[in-house]
Amino acid sequence: MHARRPPALIGPDARRWRTFQSDRTLVVAARTVTSTARVLECLPALLRGDTRVAVVFAYDSTSAFSGGVLDLLHDAGCQVIAWDHVPAAAPDLIVSASENIDVPDGDCPVLVLPHGIGFQKHVPDSRARRSRLSGVVPDRLLESGRAWLAISHPGQEEQLLATHPKAAGRTLLIGDPAFDEMLVSLDRAAAYRAALGVPDGRRLVVLSSTWGPTSLLGRHPDLPARLLAALPYDEFRVAAIVHPNVWSGQSPWQLRVSQAAALEAGLILVPPVHAWRPALVAADAVVGDHGSVTLYGAALGKPVLLAAFGSDAVQGTAADSLGRSAPRLDPMGDLARQVADVVGTHTAQRYRTVADQAFAEPGRALRHLRTALYRLMGLAEPSPGVPDRVALPAPEHTGSPVSSWTVSSTVRRDGARQAVTVRRRPAAVSRAGHEAAYEVSGTFTHLACDDRERDLRRVESASVLTRHEPLPTAAGAVRWIEETLDRLPGCRLAAVALGAGGCLVGLRDGRIVEATVTGPPVDPGLPAAIVYTLLLAGSAPGDTEAVLRIGDAREEDVLLRTRPRPAAGPSY
Repeated sequence: MHARRPPALIGPDARRWRTFQSDRTLVVAARTVTSTARVLECLPALLRGDTRVAVVFAYDSTSAFSGGVLDLLHDAGCQVIAWDHVPAAAPDLIVSASENIDVPDGDCPVLVLPHGIGFQKHVPDSRARRSRLSGVVPDRLLESGRAWLAISHPGQEEQLLATHPKAAGRTLLIGDPAFDEMLVSLDRAAAYRAALGVPDGRRLVVLSSTWGPTSLLGRHPDLPARLLAALPYDEFRVAAIVHPNVWSGQSPWQLRVSQAAALEAGLILVPPVHAWRPALVAADAVVGDHGSVTLYGAALGKPVLLAAFGSDAVQGTAADSLGRSAPRLDPMGDLARQVADVVGTHTAQRYRTVADQAFAEPGRALRHLRTALYRLMGLAEPSPGVPDRVALPAPEHTGSPVSSWTVSSTVRRDGARQAVTVRRRPAAVSRAGHEAAYEVSGTFTHLACDDRERDLRRVESASVLTRHEPLPTAAGAVRWIEETLDRLPGCRLAAVALGAGGCLVGLRDGRIVEATVTGPPVDPGLPAAIVYTLLLAGSAPGDTEAVLRIGDAREEDVLLRTRPRPAAGPSY
């Protein structure tokens, strides 16, 4: 890219070629995915409808985390030049959310936006074998009088002056546009959960990991899988927001391979750009570390558990305050109980002091930033201004369907009826993922698969097989049940939903049980679990009423009746 000529649409001769006769040129320094995405998240709202400003993105490939930057810019449709062509662009303002850039000589101002929350972390210095305070530009740029550092709270200026006195007079109190957008989008949390594929009635636990060896994934790379193994599938979903430096520094391929079992168990791996904000808004609880996303979650009023908290967090910051006040997750303890406890005891105002330490004047960041942007470019700020409320778009569903479960069940007498409590956990992360049915202290455990399962070991070991897609006729359903039981001699039950409602469960002895569940539709694995549990407990599974308790989430009535085999009909 460095060998290419700068395009004709930048520089002194650009007006001959441009359609929009711009008065100013704004260059965005694109050095890492994290910093580039942060600018892309707010810049469109700031420049909306203004043709006086030409925007060019200059790619700086010198970072260890520059992988993915060009893909991000090209996907956004940006005009991109090489970093060494910046002088030819004759910028009136350089904007960056990466402080570690070599700004070319000149006199144009440089506006540095935070790519997290304040100056809260020590990071490796790419210029020397030492660490440095994240977010602070080199002293020579401060000495030049060209740099302006956007901050979200006056306390950040005090902190900065204590360690970098040359920053005196070089800060602008802006606020945090990302926090403001999430704050005004909280009433859309249910819609965001639905967009992520989280069914009604399920709680969404979001794992938040920054980058580096002291991060959540650096300390506990198997925590996503173990959390999915601990949380009942019919009560919870789990998503992971992973710092873009992990995606770009170690590649999306490496990340997905390292989390293969968790992904198979339904982990929603949130894309590293833009989608993290609605995913965090959707969270019912956050399990995180000392990264900014965890702090955003706390400030939004979410229950927080800290699974890691590195010594690279800076003392006296809002992140440090969160580390002192939020409960710690015991990774080797009962994960489900810890999540339930932190959700059950949480109050929305628990981290109000922490939020007040991080964000000043919530809701005004875009207006403050727009004013600063136009002032630094020497342009009159257009009217109307930016809106106070900017709701986030819905995220895309990135989770994979789960197709096998380790099912635990108990049966108790509830008056005249049997009550069966069912908890399913993804078999991909379960120690019992390939075991046949067994009983321990009144709890029955078996393996269930549906017809999408690709692991033949699980299919051949499963006690219960289900069909994902319903069948329109009872005759077709019975045919599928018979063929499934003939094909898999280890299978004890086969179940399939009917298009008109209800479910047929076929036993190996030839009986067909029709299960009708009240309330919202459930997949056939749940009524099949009732029939199989009653069978294991020595109760007749047909012609009775039962209660289905789906963990602690909800309770439904189930009518079971033995039905005659339908006459041979058309094949499904």
